[in-house]
Amino acid sequence: MSRHTSYGKTNKGGQKRNVLKRFERVDMLRKIGKWIDGKNTKVTGLPKTPVA
Repeated sequence: MSRHTSYGKTNKGGQKRNVLKRFERVDMLRKIGKWIDGKNTKVTGLPKTPVA
């Protein structure tokens, strides 16, 4: 029995995402110097970050 084409490719997990998760955004902000541990405690309403 074959898979229906609407199920998509089997390697979808390896696809590049254009939306970062919250912890990925915090890591990106640390790299560019806009997140300081101890000073920044609010994790909602984060600024936009470039996709790596």
